Amino acid sequence: MNPNLVLSLLQESSYIDDTQYADLLDEATRSGKPIETIVEDYGIVDKHKLYQTIAQHLGTYVIDLNQIQFSPAVVSMLSPHTGRVYVSIPIAFEDNILHIAVSDPLDPQVADTLHQTTKQEVNVVVADPADIQRFVDAFYGASQADADDLLNKLMGDAERAVSASGDVNLDEANSAPIIAYVNNIIAQAIKAGASDIHFEPFESTFQIRYRVDGALYEMKTPPRKLATALTSRIKVMASMNIAERRIPQDSRIQTNMAGRPVDLRVSTLPTQFGESVVLRVLDRSMQKLDLDALKMPPKIHNYICETIEKPNGIFIVTGPTGSGKTTTLYSCLNRINTVDSKLLTAEDPVEYEIEGIMQVPVNEAIGLSFAKVLRAFLRQDPDRIMIGETRDLETAQIAIQASLTGHLVFTTLHTNDAPGAVARLIDMGVEPFLIAATLEGVLGQRLVRKLCPNCKTPYEPSEDILEQIGLSAHEVGDKIFYYGSGCDFCNNTGYKGRKGIYELLDVTEPIRELITNRAPSIVIRQKAIELGMVTLRSDGLRSIFDGDTSIEEVLKYT
Repeated sequence: MNPNLVLSLLQESSYIDDTQYADLLDEATRSGKPIETIVEDYGIVDKHKLYQTIAQHLGTYVIDLNQIQFSPAVVSMLSPHTGRVYVSIPIAFEDNILHIAVSDPLDPQVADTLHQTTKQEVNVVVADPADIQRFVDAFYGASQADADDLLNKLMGDAERAVSASGDVNLDEANSAPIIAYVNNIIAQAIKAGASDIHFEPFESTFQIRYRVDGALYEMKTPPRKLATALTSRIKVMASMNIAERRIPQDSRIQTNMAGRPVDLRVSTLPTQFGESVVLRVLDRSMQKLDLDALKMPPKIHNYICETIEKPNGIFIVTGPTGSGKTTTLYSCLNRINTVDSKLLTAEDPVEYEIEGIMQVPVNEAIGLSFAKVLRAFLRQDPDRIMIGETRDLETAQIAIQASLTGHLVFTTLHTNDAPGAVARLIDMGVEPFLIAATLEGVLGQRLVRKLCPNCKTPYEPSEDILEQIGLSAHEVGDKIFYYGSGCDFCNNTGYKGRKGIYELLDVTEPIRELITNRAPSIVIRQKAIELGMVTLRSDGLRSIFDGDTSIEEVLKYT
């Protein structure tokens, strides 16, 4: 229960004065004990009397949850997520009123939220919060409760395990509470569909965040003094050197969560206040490496299917980090991964292991660069080659050489749009006539969040917003725009999942001529649009009109 709300009620009921209010609030802040326990320990009022006072104030009643028979049908009227977040459990549904025991009944926002999410008239009932939590855990799962219990155990056992100097040895990093808590963090993030988990040390706090659908969310975090123990545990799991905190390290963890294989790519970075650790989640069971599953526009999908069957040439996918480039390329490889075709990949690192493809992890530390791997590839009799990223002139030249000698090459570049890939290669030092001779096509892409199908709501955008995205009232016509109002299904974000938006530069003869003549990117872009290229912004508008995403998302990424 909220200490301020409970103490305010006790003050209104003449149980305490201003001085006692301040003392009790200080004790609640200092000890972290439940306020109902504190007021009972101080002899102000016992728990049962407190619950009666709260119920009388709200015009409701107190119930002993241990004395009632729960109905599964009634319990299921509240979603597990809402039950866990607001620590609430339905106990009865009578006369079209849903009676819900709430651990913080004095908070009016909780009652409003329960009404909105259940679409029922709600009566808040008072019960022992400990009992409510126990039944919430039993019926809705104890993911957050487990995390809280583990955190409390950490604050006891693990704090004693960490030496006064803050140093952590192998035994301490492998202590039971540390192991359990780190595993719980990873499991919660994966369950939420996170793509990355961030462990970030600051001067007085230790922040844990995870990224879902491109947005970062903060998790409940442990005390700052446990930062070294937790990061050391991750480094142990990744077979890193836990004593080395001065230089960045990279590795990976292979584990199983809920019976499915999950790979975690681990990166550490020394910062002013300790090591920052980021885990990239590579959930192989959740990732569909299938071109059809990417739901590209039919014209682009058909073009790619034709291009990846060609005997030679270069196909480039561009976009910033996290735009889905690697997934697109893997999906292409998966489609042509047949017994009569030899496929080789050079990656830094190998993200997904695909049966039937020879995958080589690049390791610059020992001199195994992309260029060195590619030279070896040409002696391995490949049909298709994938280069994780073309970073320098040497790699680009070998890719062109491979294309000219009868190999199809896939690679990625970091550019803002598809036509920009040509300028990027020229900036590296590649001769324009070689680019024109080998480049088959460039796919530019971004990932935008999809509107939650549960709560997407039609609305009429303002003229200013329409102007920002380049639309006039005439172009809008009777088209419907949507936004996500937020619900339990999407954790009140308004978005659920992501989708790609694309632009495809088909390197036809007019484009080859412009490349050979070193035409600027803007000229190539304009010519490509004249020849039918749909830009990222235009494809984003298609997704808006289809009701898949919002104007804000398209403005953000294009």
